[in-house]
Amino acid sequence: MRDLLFALGAILAVEGLLLAISPARLETLLEMMRDWGPERLRYAGLGCATLGTVILLLVH
Repeated sequence: MRDLLFALGAILAVEGLLLAISPARLETLLEMMRDWGPERLRYAGLGCATLGTVILLLVH
């Protein structure tokens, strides 16, 4: 449970930094992703989830 809370905190910190440092660039990225379609978004999400899990396993 502690690892899960740490991971959620890390995600919030990174997303907060992205919004604080470059909100226009993040908005552009979100607009680009809007054009991708569900299948491509699904694969991107699975890739990010897999990478995040691997990182957590390596760090732990």
